[in-house]
Amino acid sequence: MDYLKIDEVAAKWGISPRRLQTLCAQGKIDGATRFGRAWMIPKDTPKPTDGRTKAARIEKITTDMPMPRKTPVLRMTNLYHTPGCAEKAIATLSDNYEAQTLFAAEIAYARGQIDKVYDSANYLLQKHSGFYAVISGGMLLAQCAIWRGDLQMWRKAKIHISEANAKDDREREIITLTICAVDSMLYHVKDFPDWFKIGCFELLHKDSLPAAKVYYAKYLYAAGHGVASKTAELEGISGLALMGLLPATIEPMISQAMADNTVIAEICLRLTCAVTYHFTKNDSQAIRHIDRALALALPDKFYGILAEYCRTLGDLLEQRLKAVDEEAWEEVSHLYAGYVQNWAKLNSQITGRQVIANLSKQQREVARLAAFKLSDAEIGTRLHMSISGVKQAIRTIKQKSGLDRDDFAAIL
Repeated sequence: MDYLKIDEVAAKWGISPRRLQTLCAQGKIDGATRFGRAWMIPKDTPKPTDGRTKAARIEKITTDMPMPRKTPVLRMTNLYHTPGCAEKAIATLSDNYEAQTLFAAEIAYARGQIDKVYDSANYLLQKHSGFYAVISGGMLLAQCAIWRGDLQMWRKAKIHISEANAKDDREREIITLTICAVDSMLYHVKDFPDWFKIGCFELLHKDSLPAAKVYYAKYLYAAGHGVASKTAELEGISGLALMGLLPATIEPMISQAMADNTVIAEICLRLTCAVTYHFTKNDSQAIRHIDRALALALPDKFYGILAEYCRTLGDLLEQRLKAVDEEAWEEVSHLYAGYVQNWAKLNSQITGRQVIANLSKQQREVARLAAFKLSDAEIGTRLHMSISGVKQAIRTIKQKSGLDRDDFAAIL
């Protein structure tokens, strides 16, 4: 795409460069992009109508087009239906600039291109347009907050979502779903509503179901982790029992995602299912899902999604990705290094718990299994370590975290 400088566009439109810079900062110039300290504007971008005129009011009515799907997460619908088709999918939305901006930003997020996501989120929120554009922009901003470890940005994002102009009960439920999705990124699940906890999505529009299933699977994993680490209670269930039951719920969701051609939802569901298998020592099934998720994610370089799962899949994901594309693993590893530090920072600020990011992968696995109340001998068997190696790892974790073994769940 060809871009022009501020001075060039200002002369072309007959307005001052300062006024044009202000319009860009307010998100009123379609396609304007910041490169360093300078704004660049697509060559063919039309001059905006003066907002004080009658023509501007008419233009607003006719140009604010609805989203092509009624969901806060466009990328999880069948708009993206074939691995490797991201650019073509973005191009199909060329007649709806707002939808195209949102969808392109969500694809950028899947790739770990957070600066692009941030600019698009601010554009969508400053424009104050349709309901789904606002809550989608809020979700994008929350995702940026995690990758940057920015508490104020996180709070701002949730305010934008909660203040979206819902017209009916269904849209209010969409707001609730979006806030749940944002919270689940940090495994913060105590405020989830009862209807979400039982997986009853009857009030949601069908377009929102792929995203609802993905975040429901993440909620179930967080609940299973809480029971196993004794940070949550569920009558009659203890240890890894709940975690072991989760694949029976998630597997059918994966099959439905395949039938619906919702590829990114399928990737996320497969990786979440792989985590549950991995924690219950069923790595053959975990590998089955990891390998299929990689086959779906790599054609469009969805390294951001893979980086987020490095925390929970650790060496297993690294081994499978290195086997098929070592350069891709280097990119994912680089993204993960920044992501995990800021994820831990934000999580600690929000929950008040100490979240340690500088543990090695092996130390994190030891801490996790210790939090699940496995003995040193059981941990050694699971991780192919000697008992003395496990004891040394426990000592190191205590030194890094300042916590006793019984409190290791707080650092995960």
